Amino acid sequence: MNKEVTSPPEDPGSPPVDPSQGPRSTEVLLSAEVFDGEPGCIALARALADRFLTRLAVECLAPIGEHTRSDLMLAVSELVTNADRYSHGPYLLELEGNAQLISVTVYDSSTAMPVLYGPDPSRLGGHGMEIVVALCDRLTAERVPVGKRIRAEFQLST
Repeated sequence: MNKEVTSPPEDPGSPPVDPSQGPRSTEVLLSAEVFDGEPGCIALARALADRFLTRLAVECLAPIGEHTRSDLMLAVSELVTNADRYSHGPYLLELEGNAQLISVTVYDSSTAMPVLYGPDPSRLGGHGMEIVVALCDRLTAERVPVGKRIRAEFQLST
């Protein structure tokens, strides 16, 4: 079963967000969901990312054009596909962002670090991380107690 966790639109006790005043510089939105690897998980992950990007544009006035949306959706697809394919257990997709930066983080149960091959159009497969590196501004991978965490960061231009 998938479980979605989404940060509230506002902190309790804080004044409502007025979009005409511009984004709050400290406002960070977070959305996360655990996937169990059942068929359809990648489509569900993309749907989560799409909802998150829409929410980020509305609530934080983040400049998310079609090019940015396409890049982020492709990165989510590649990272979740890798977690689905190479880990033996559930994985977590976490999306975090504000008006300047969006991060896509995937936690999975495998401790094997991703392999980044050099470009080779004749190679079948193994292009996922190559694609993510080309799309994002920063990529990190590290082992964590549950397995590993891969994080792709995207700077938003105003």
